[in-house]
Amino acid sequence: MLQIKKLNMIHKKDLRVILSDFNLVLNAGDKAVIIGEEGNGKSTLIKWIYNPLLIDDYIEAEGEMIVTKESFGYLPQEMSDEDKRKTVYEYFSEEELFWNKTPKELSKVAGEFGMEKDFFYSEQEMGSLSGGEKVKAQLMRLLIREVTVLLLDEPSNDIDIRMLELLEKIINNWKHIVLFVSHDETLIENTANMVIHIEQIMRKTKTRYTVAGLPYRKYVEERLHKFESQQRQALNDMKAKKIRDEKYRKIMQNVQNALDNCSRQDPFTAKNLKVKMNTVKSMGRRFEKEDEKMTEMPQQEEAIFFKLGNKDSYIAAGKTVIECTIPKLMTSDRKRILAEDINFKIKGAEKVCIIGANGAGKTTLLRNIAEELLNRSDIKAEYMPQNYEDILNTDMTPVDFLDKSGDKEERTRIRTYLGSLKYTVDEMEHPIRELSGGQKAKVLLLKMSLSGANVLILDEPTRNFSSLSGPVIRKMLREFPGAIISISHDRKYMVEVCDKIYELSSMGLKVVN
Repeated sequence: MLQIKKLNMIHKKDLRVILSDFNLVLNAGDKAVIIGEEGNGKSTLIKWIYNPLLIDDYIEAEGEMIVTKESFGYLPQEMSDEDKRKTVYEYFSEEELFWNKTPKELSKVAGEFGMEKDFFYSEQEMGSLSGGEKVKAQLMRLLIREVTVLLLDEPSNDIDIRMLELLEKIINNWKHIVLFVSHDETLIENTANMVIHIEQIMRKTKTRYTVAGLPYRKYVEERLHKFESQQRQALNDMKAKKIRDEKYRKIMQNVQNALDNCSRQDPFTAKNLKVKMNTVKSMGRRFEKEDEKMTEMPQQEEAIFFKLGNKDSYIAAGKTVIECTIPKLMTSDRKRILAEDINFKIKGAEKVCIIGANGAGKTTLLRNIAEELLNRSDIKAEYMPQNYEDILNTDMTPVDFLDKSGDKEERTRIRTYLGSLKYTVDEMEHPIRELSGGQKAKVLLLKMSLSGANVLILDEPTRNFSSLSGPVIRKMLREFPGAIISISHDRKYMVEVCDKIYELSSMGLKVVN
């Protein structure tokens, strides 16, 4: 059992309340997903559970955690720099139980995860693995450790379709506790039997949380039904109040007019009118008490509102965006061939997605495509890399990073756009390094929109957006008037956004839909 009692979290810098009086009980068999918009504290909560010191530099936290016979395994959103410098063998050999596994057992685990059979003994540096391979390695190490509580922060990031299906199987078959954060709606729908929803409402001035022992889709449906029902009742109550108050106002006015016009020579009538006025005032006080019990208009945290692209983003249907032939796709160190005979052509406002196994070279290919298109003068291309820090200056604030002119009107416009992306005034002044992955992604999306780009090159564009913002992001990309060349393993993104899907293998690219 894992129990949290009266947990309070406050952001040290802007004193924003992240969680207030948070209580939670998890038992064996619970597969709980934490959902909420970017920057609401989902990763922070998982870090606190694993080790409160991980958040000590930016969060003031107090609360009680009760754990009975549980051992924790934590998969962070980003691998530490220290672990990246280790070889694969060094990374796994630090686990005591690693030495209890026979080569045959390790080979079987590697095979299940789609890795080479001798992967555990590799001298390759962890940092040189692909994003998906890093996630796989961390998961395998947790399983070798034989933990009971899996704390997974974005485990679906960067992993291929086969691994996503294996991850679903691992979670569903786990006999103990799983607590995870994910923006992959399909993964959540297929695994979670409990939802923990963290919200920041009233322009992020008030925090609220919900714990529901329901599958995700059922929770979303019931939440929407409850919201609509409460909204209807609140509107009906307001309508009835308006009618009642208008009648009351007329009664009050009539009695007051009668009192004002009552002659001093008629004390009996004046006395009766004063009694009537007291009765009317007593009625008003009763109405005030009734109003306290009125159904409140429901508050919910709205998804982001944003449109990607403008009139400059339109691209003609016959325009060749890219036509390239790559005889051999090499690793960045030129030591290994990833794929051969790649032929790729995109025309007009096509939206394509490249899929493939982890380590197949998708990011390398996309980086090569970006290098070519970013230097073209006949199109305007923008690139969102897998690692946002390749482009973002994390020491700058979002406003400073996006501001290219220093003009007051330009900065005001940027702030307005950031507001539509659910940034608070304080968050606009935070260094980018202090922002969540989703908030960093929003900065890049806004950069793309402000640039007037008509070609977007996106490496896993939806991976850091919440499951609630996901539909908005997919709609935004679907309606973008230019071309999109992307890598994604988001199954809803592929269906809802992409016109064509290519699979990359050692034999090149082939269309799969």
